[in-house]
Amino acid sequence: MNTPLLGKVALVTGAARNMGRAFAYNLAEQGCDVIVHYHSEASLKDAEKTAKLINDLGRKSLIIQGDISRASVAENLFTQALEAFGKIDIVVNNAGAVLKKSFIDYTEEEFDSLFNINCKGAFFIMQNAAKKLEDNGRVINIGTSLLGAFTGGYALYAGSKAPLEQFTRALAKEVGARGITVNTICPGPIDTAFFHAQEDPQSVAYLSAASVSNRLGKVEDIVPMVSFLASDQSQWTTGQTLFVNGGFVAR
Repeated sequence: MNTPLLGKVALVTGAARNMGRAFAYNLAEQGCDVIVHYHSEASLKDAEKTAKLINDLGRKSLIIQGDISRASVAENLFTQALEAFGKIDIVVNNAGAVLKKSFIDYTEEEFDSLFNINCKGAFFIMQNAAKKLEDNGRVINIGTSLLGAFTGGYALYAGSKAPLEQFTRALAKEVGARGITVNTICPGPIDTAFFHAQEDPQSVAYLSAASVSNRLGKVEDIVPMVSFLASDQSQWTTGQTLFVNGGFVAR
């Protein structure tokens, strides 16, 4: 097995299932030990499955639960990871929440909930990464191609993910002298439970047709971009927002 990241330690937030699990597994395939973060007790069994997949590859894993929308919890996530592994080389800032709803129907509680995880939580993961990553480390944020789309129903999801672009540019500038790169990947509609929970058959058909391949994206379509950005070959790529969506939208 080719293991270009052998000896590295990766932290993946929201790694219990869907894309997060795939990112964690792929990084382990390449040689990383992996911190598997999950949000709530309801995701524990899924997080344990992710950890087992990593361990079966001969890599080490550590499962950590926490609501990273609280800055102290985000900081503690890094503290526990460093206590266990001694360093962190790669952070995949993947945890997120989504709710499809008409603009006029969102409540204040829903606004706070989505911004707390997608914006505030992502910010404090990046802040801790800036403080605690090894030199030549990698910060890989997961955004959304809805940042470039003209579509309704996702005002709070897209709006709460939009700040990642500016966070990415600002942090890339501040940590670049240490060789750390910071980028945001913006997937299009991906065939996961996370996506389907918000959609009906008509919208799935519409979004599938929007791709040049007439299909939804697959997790496997996004994993190679994470793999590249985690690698030494991505050193000249930083501060970027990278759309990976099969032609769903361009910007």
